[in-house]
Amino acid sequence: MDTARQAEAASIPVIDFGPFLHGGAEDRRAVARAMRQASADWGFFYLSNHGVPADLLRRSFQASQDFFALPEAEKQSVAWQTASSNRGYVAVRRERLDASKPGDLKEAFNAGPETGPDDLPEEERPYRLNRWPAGHPAFRATVMELMDGCVAASNRVLSAFALALDLPDGFFVDSHDQLHHTLRLLHYPPLPEGFQPQGGERRAGAHTDYGSITLLFQDGIGGLEVRTRDGEWITAPPIPGTLVVNTGDLMQRWTNHVFCSTPHRVSPFTAAGSPDRYSIAFFCHPNPDAEIRCIESCADADNPPRYPPILAGDHLMEKLNATY
Repeated sequence: MDTARQAEAASIPVIDFGPFLHGGAEDRRAVARAMRQASADWGFFYLSNHGVPADLLRRSFQASQDFFALPEAEKQSVAWQTASSNRGYVAVRRERLDASKPGDLKEAFNAGPETGPDDLPEEERPYRLNRWPAGHPAFRATVMELMDGCVAASNRVLSAFALALDLPDGFFVDSHDQLHHTLRLLHYPPLPEGFQPQGGERRAGAHTDYGSITLLFQDGIGGLEVRTRDGEWITAPPIPGTLVVNTGDLMQRWTNHVFCSTPHRVSPFTAAGSPDRYSIAFFCHPNPDAEIRCIESCADADNPPRYPPILAGDHLMEKLNATY
């Protein structure tokens, strides 16, 4: 079914993270259980009281709007270059998340956590540095402030996932301590009146995310659609004060499908038509040298390991090279 059904917001679970952050042991376990159930049933859930300040998000969305309003030549001066870097500006239709469809009707800016060049091994320096537009220091400062907030938030979610699976608290966090994450500002430009998508093109084609978890912040426009286990597409409308968490391909491999990686997309049109839409996604990826091997407690005689071990870095390069 290609047309998405309008879903009640409660269809995808909304989980209050406050008790995990501020409650006792049983409060933390209850939140972790809810996150495990949502990740098994949906691969998606909304998280309220997530700890990323509302003012920081407001400033980040404004910084995103300001960047995408720059002249095309200025944006292209920091264009995305290689999968090994995966940083910089991505123009409309440059990326194709669904390889069977035309390029996506969106533009993006990718950044990663920064380390001083002198702190990096020489072989990593060419692709571990961000590409910033000249003359916009406030943009850089805001993006990096949000980066820090997202790293902290993702570590808290990963700690909850470890508790949900009866693993040591640092099981997932320790495998992400090299900070090979990507913060992505996204802009879906308005489509002209009478626009008709060609060849199944969308604002973002159907795909699953590549890493362990994704944190998604939406503006008020919406457009995100999620595929249910029955194969039906439903909308995932913005809910004020929440972020969306979804589990990616490597978390699905790690947990042997206890946590599922779910296809999702962004439709060309919403109930509001096709106005500007902005979102911010934080893609949380394990260390490149982390071996993603089925967690022992996630397999048994009825559900043996489904995948061979793989290095997280090899998996990411394979996915990115197929996308651009």
